[in-house]
Amino acid sequence: MSIGTAPRRGLLGMPFLSTGAARAQPRAFPSRPIRIFGAWAPGPNVYTRVLAELMAPRLGQPVVIESKAGANGTLAARAVSTEAPDGHSLAQMPGSVFRVPFMSARPPYDPVADFTYIICLTGYPFGVVVRADSPYRTWADLVAAARARPGAVTYGSPGVGTEPHVVMDRIAGTEGIDWLHAPYRGGAELTSALLSGTIDAVATASHWSQLVLDGRLRLLNVWTPERIRRYPDAPTLREIGYDIVATSPYGIAGPRGMDAGVVRVLHDAFKEALLRPESLAYLDGLDQPVMYMDSETYSDFARRQVIQERELVRRLNLRLD
Repeated sequence: MSIGTAPRRGLLGMPFLSTGAARAQPRAFPSRPIRIFGAWAPGPNVYTRVLAELMAPRLGQPVVIESKAGANGTLAARAVSTEAPDGHSLAQMPGSVFRVPFMSARPPYDPVADFTYIICLTGYPFGVVVRADSPYRTWADLVAAARARPGAVTYGSPGVGTEPHVVMDRIAGTEGIDWLHAPYRGGAELTSALLSGTIDAVATASHWSQLVLDGRLRLLNVWTPERIRRYPDAPTLREIGYDIVATSPYGIAGPRGMDAGVVRVLHDAFKEALLRPESLAYLDGLDQPVMYMDSETYSDFARRQVIQERELVRRLNLRLD
């Protein structure tokens, strides 16, 4: 929807109309509640709900999170791509949005042309965890076991083509090892499978956080540029020999063709909420950094990312069909 609406033609024969055409008053944005499609299950979407609560007073309308978990984190993007570009339907855009289309013979969307990128917000702190009673006390132990028993060591991730799967695949190629990937639908299923002994390790974002702090899981490494303050004993991938940093920046986008004025209103509301003390404190509790990009910078990032992801999919031969 445009910030201003087109003038309406007057009704013929109505004596009270002036000789000029009657014009509708511009309708303010937003004119109804805003929906944000969350890319993951309700739990991992909690921070988006925090932003929604902080934004609503400024926008004068409720901001509602609607979970669209599935399709390797791209179901939310697929859903919003078919919505009207009036700014009332938005989506959380994880890194897999840029990769998954190239893993399919019939891409479900174009990650550049089909969206209006509004703002980049933050990124995920990924890492690899094992049970506290696991024989793998270090990352080197896990790699050594995979080398000694090809295909016997199992790890879980949030799905084929997600950042954890891709990074673990890259590491396997570097090490010349073969471990068995087990895709799951989310953090709860991954944690359950790990604690029950169904899989040996989990590579994912910080769904493991509290269980590590409680001593039920052991964190073998993190994928951030620096060690995470709350887990000082967990080395980064760079520290253990891999030139890999993976934080999967994510933000908010809408359908293609959105009005520039609407984009500006949304960007400013998200930015203000992102930088509020309550928001920053919540991110700190999740070990997530602020990774702010404005609309233009985020759009440029998307264009560059698509080029990199297309090549990565080709090189690793990642396929969904």
